[in-house]
Amino acid sequence: MRESEDRQRIAAFLEMMAAEAGAARNTLLAYERDLNGASGLLGGRLAAAAPAEIRRLAEAWMPLSRATVARKAAALRRFYGFLHDEGMRGDDPSAALPRPARERPLPKVLDHGAVAALFAEIERRKAAGEAGALRLAALVELLYGSGLRASELVSLPRGAVSPDRPFLILKGKGGRERLVPISDRARAAVAAHATSVPRDAPYLFPSGKKHLSRVRLYQLVRDLAAGAGIPPERVSPHVLRHAFATHLLEGGADLRAVQMLLGHADIATTQIYTHVDSRRLIDLVNQRHPLVDAKPNPA
Repeated sequence: MRESEDRQRIAAFLEMMAAEAGAARNTLLAYERDLNGASGLLGGRLAAAAPAEIRRLAEAWMPLSRATVARKAAALRRFYGFLHDEGMRGDDPSAALPRPARERPLPKVLDHGAVAALFAEIERRKAAGEAGALRLAALVELLYGSGLRASELVSLPRGAVSPDRPFLILKGKGGRERLVPISDRARAAVAAHATSVPRDAPYLFPSGKKHLSRVRLYQLVRDLAAGAGIPPERVSPHVLRHAFATHLLEGGADLRAVQMLLGHADIATTQIYTHVDSRRLIDLVNQRHPLVDAKPNPA
């Protein structure tokens, strides 16, 4: 009976996450796996578990990484909050869940020289008339020049980038919309590529009856890196998105603006990029702060 109750409560929670929170499919699948796993550990008593039972989960999770425990605990916290808000529980036992300190890995970053090498290799391929060079130029211009996610890029509609409109509107994670500026360079690259895309194609980067896959995009970017003399493992579509954010901050962009451009719901996600700019910020304070030239009062 308890197992049946857990299934019903978990299904209701996932339905709410999809309908009200706009959670993406992969997010819903992750929640479902974590909640079903916890329910199994507690013998089907997850929805009705007492704090003492929940603490047993922490013991079962001990062999797991801190990041994994943090993710599982966050899923259960949200689940119990839902049960409490909907009146399915009179209390919220989330305080019994572990809160491991989470280490956020620093993003891989390409310096300006590496990015220049990638574009030089693209120009070499274009000059040689290599097949796919114009498409590759458009892809990399949009990855590095606009910070698109790989999934957003490959699924762009045929007419998403207009020659007379310096931006596009994207719907990203959770159905959130954001405005993405498109540079003159990127628009020119897309226009050159679009001449070889059938006018009735539904996607800007078609592949068969669908669009270019993320796996194929990953392969194209790694091949480009190898041609540019850069270790392929250092470069991926997401690394180019990181470079977009990092180089904007290095150029003096506001963190909130970069958050909007990347489509991050939480600015804490964007703040990970600031580590690469710490030296510039320290120099800025040492050189520009009004007290720098002030002489200390004698003791």
